[in-house]
Amino acid sequence: MGERSKIEWTHHTFNPWWGCVKVSEACKNCYAEAWAKRTGQSVWGINAPRRFFGDTHWAEPAKWNRRLEGTGRRERVFCASMADVFEDRPDLVESRTRLWRLISETPNLDWLLLTKRPENILRFLPDNWGLGWPNVWLGTTVELQTRADENLPHLVNTPAVVRFISAEPLLGNLNLEHYLPSLQWVITGGESGPRARPASPTWFRNIHLQCMEAEVAFHFKQWGDWAPGDGDNLARKRLEHAQDGTPMIRLGKKLAGRALDGETHDGLPRIAI
Repeated sequence: MGERSKIEWTHHTFNPWWGCVKVSEACKNCYAEAWAKRTGQSVWGINAPRRFFGDTHWAEPAKWNRRLEGTGRRERVFCASMADVFEDRPDLVESRTRLWRLISETPNLDWLLLTKRPENILRFLPDNWGLGWPNVWLGTTVELQTRADENLPHLVNTPAVVRFISAEPLLGNLNLEHYLPSLQWVITGGESGPRARPASPTWFRNIHLQCMEAEVAFHFKQWGDWAPGDGDNLARKRLEHAQDGTPMIRLGKKLAGRALDGETHDGLPRIAI
């Protein structure tokens, strides 16, 4: 995880630290927690320590920024895939302050800060935030309508050049019409991993339709482990029915792909086009 991320909607990932606490239904099968455990790091939970990094790690984004100087190009940095920048812990204050300094020193990078704790955003933003730093996009996770109604009022009331949501893993139907006028980007997708829960195709179609009507950029990241099937050749495949009745076949993330109704959706907010 770092330079040249495999995540479809970013170029790089950067983690100021590793570790977090589960706070929502989307966290149930957290890929970051599983990855940390595979690497021998016990950094999940209220009482667990966080993993911090040295100067070599912190110098990487500056290299990416220098490489872009004079090219007219910009690259996106997802921060943080293994943590939450807005987690409220005293031991994170120093690293978060260092992060703000790093972001201000890398103007050729667009920093994507995705949080499950949008209620903390305004408290932890730097004092000179103003109407939003030009290279920071703020986002929150909304996997269910209850989470949308809890999280999005905090996000849409925070000034930012781009506000976005990640409806991944999508776990229910979403009505975003009230919030879309204040958003510039919607990312959605199904869950992957050994305990992945199948999503209903109609949930994704509904979000896509809402985004088209509101002229908000739409990005369909993945089906995840489960994709719609027609029931043929299922002898060696696992089959479940989604909530909308669609037969879903467990193919694995790679085979399931990213096409929604035959199209790939890689929408980006206008500021990035």
